Amino acid sequence: MITTKTYDQLLKENESLQEQLEEATETIHAIRTGQVDAIVVQAPEGGHELYTLKTADQTYRVFIEKMNEGAITLNEKGVILYCNSMFASMVNMPLSKVVGKCFDYFIPDIHKEIYFDLFKNGWIEDSKSELGILSGDRLIPCQLSVTTLQLDEGTSLSLILTDLSFQKEVQQLLKLNNKRLEEINAELEISNHDLQQFASIASHDLQEPLRKILIFATMLRNKHLSDFSGDGLSYLDKIIGSSQRMRTMISDILTYSRLSTHINNFTLTNLSEIVGEVLEDYEILIQEKKANIIISDLPEIEVNRGQIKQVFQNLISNSIKFARKDKAPEIRISSQFVPVADSGPDAYLITVLDNGIGFDTSYTDRIFSLFERLNTKDKYEGSGIGLAITKKIIDKHNGSISARSKEGEGSSFMITLPARQN
Repeated sequence: MITTKTYDQLLKENESLQEQLEEATETIHAIRTGQVDAIVVQAPEGGHELYTLKTADQTYRVFIEKMNEGAITLNEKGVILYCNSMFASMVNMPLSKVVGKCFDYFIPDIHKEIYFDLFKNGWIEDSKSELGILSGDRLIPCQLSVTTLQLDEGTSLSLILTDLSFQKEVQQLLKLNNKRLEEINAELEISNHDLQQFASIASHDLQEPLRKILIFATMLRNKHLSDFSGDGLSYLDKIIGSSQRMRTMISDILTYSRLSTHINNFTLTNLSEIVGEVLEDYEILIQEKKANIIISDLPEIEVNRGQIKQVFQNLISNSIKFARKDKAPEIRISSQFVPVADSGPDAYLITVLDNGIGFDTSYTDRIFSLFERLNTKDKYEGSGIGLAITKKIIDKHNGSISARSKEGEGSSFMITLPARQN
């Protein structure tokens, strides 16, 4: 039965092999540079055997045979004096036929120049490079490390070949996946652009006939009121009310679609000033509802001014809209500094608390969804998009928003925003 490894398993296996390679390379380097005087090797029957480096040639070969990498010893003419069984296996030839050949026999023409430079420099200093090794009709990608080695018969050139086939396959897989992700992102960008264009055109085309419906319906109601009976007047009011709600919904859909753009203009902004502007805009409404709004000191952070203003507009208007009938609206807006570890910038927790009608906690995860309404449109106006817009704006600011509430006891919205945007 053939088992297929997952992508994560292949990555972990690749990391394990890389660690083994680094450990073997460090050991070989220590031997070659004389940093160790002996090697302790686990014996097949158990226990350990000690090999000194007094007979460097013999001990070197014993050690090399235990490696998972190809190992070769060359003379000054590039002739193979010795190779381990792993290299013979790599080139798919018996040891007897490998020894005595010039090593460049296994180098393809396209990589010969790299090899000759490596061979020349290897006698002077340790060198390494990537090239291909011929194994019949197959080309094996390898990392070739070259250094001099003092053997009994004199100075030779030692080559260690690490098969990079698995790593190259993983790299190719990653490259293909990255390319596919780029293609998907490009497709999403096009789709997103098309959706924005559609939303903009659709909203514009819908607003014009809707505007005429509202104008003529209002004219009929104001100038020809006597021509309508009780039912006719009621129907006309429903037309005007539905048209106004549709106009609000079209405007909110257009606002939501525009938030999909990746362009963000963050500037250092005082949130107290933004809330002050919102309160000025809602001055008449606040007076009519006798709302009491208490604002604590708010921080100066990097935000998109227009978008964050809309967040406070949505939350404050909701608190006024969903006020209890027996109590005047009371809204408290406060902030708290939230220090963050080295992993990220400091942040602020902004809380908007009201004493309104609240909502059932089972709806907490749904209130930020598009077109989600917890109350009928007959009792409370709105498109059901306001909190979805609010959440999308906070997401674009690399922040988070959550809500807590209890029916009849008000709601609180908690917004966490980074002090600075990266």
